[in-house]
Amino acid sequence: MDYQKLTSFELWGNNGENYFKALVILAVLTAAFKIFQVIILKRLSQISKKTPTDIDDLLISLVKDVKPPFYFFISLYVSLKFLELVAIVEKIINAVFIIVIAYQVILILQRTVDYAAEKIINRTKGKNREKDKEVIGLISKIFKISLWAAGVLLVLSNLGVNVSSVVAGLGIGGIAIALAVQNILGDVFASFSIFIDKPFEIGDYIVAGKESGAVQKIGIKTTRLKTLQGEELVVPNKDLTDARIQNFKRMEKRRVVFTLGVVYGTSAEKLGKIPTIVKEIISGIDSAEFSRAHFSRYGDFSLDYEVVYFVDSPKYEEYMDVQQEVNLAIYKKFAEEKIEFAYPTQTINLKRET
Repeated sequence: MDYQKLTSFELWGNNGENYFKALVILAVLTAAFKIFQVIILKRLSQISKKTPTDIDDLLISLVKDVKPPFYFFISLYVSLKFLELVAIVEKIINAVFIIVIAYQVILILQRTVDYAAEKIINRTKGKNREKDKEVIGLISKIFKISLWAAGVLLVLSNLGVNVSSVVAGLGIGGIAIALAVQNILGDVFASFSIFIDKPFEIGDYIVAGKESGAVQKIGIKTTRLKTLQGEELVVPNKDLTDARIQNFKRMEKRRVVFTLGVVYGTSAEKLGKIPTIVKEIISGIDSAEFSRAHFSRYGDFSLDYEVVYFVDSPKYEEYMDVQQEVNLAIYKKFAEEKIEFAYPTQTINLKRET
């Protein structure tokens, strides 16, 4: 090659040497990227399959998803740096480069978000799996939208656009929208709180403020409860997160406290026998555990005993079965012992004047 002729050739402000260097760089980088895709990446993929973790598989998959045109564009961009270009052309090339890079990075980050979401969903089990899948999907979509918004602002900033005014405008618009849908957003964020904290799950019987029922469905905006009366109760998620929640499903055993009242005039001997009678009755029930029974106070119409025992089940129906059995047994035993239950009475003394 005649070097003098090469250097003497000029086109669009560049001599032949500059064009030659640019072509060489383009060819070398294109070949290097091709070797990386066909040989090195394939070898790394084989190695990653032998490792116990799947993070390296994810990384290899992310790199594989990068299409050949992207590598060619990078090679072309670098090779054009060896040429003297018109200012407007250089600006256009730089702008396209920034857009392409931002687009590819966002695609990679999106895949990473999908990977993390899939991992979390695979770890969820039980009745709440579908609900968790729905919430995680919504969260991942919000992340993806945020990525695209950040990418657009980043590109605009690198292109010389003053993004401060854009952000300020979006901020004002966002505040207006937030004020308009604040109740809906409150319920949506409450749904995220329920998903993360898990104060209750589907099937749990809960009491939240004045509302109670078995959890049937946990939605994005509301939670549906089935009350003891059988109707469906729809409660906004925000009301549930703001209230104190009693979750009876997670109760291992139920503590029961009730009061017995016997009439004044009951002999001291019979009063002393009552705690023993109650203890024997409750101790004889398999699913009940006796705690204590005491003569607690002198009432207005009765001598009161406080009884405490535990039911070895959180289910309300089983608790009521045990309480019924205890009540019937006490009633029968008191009848045998001739111990009278108290009821409100009033004695009126009349004085006769003569």
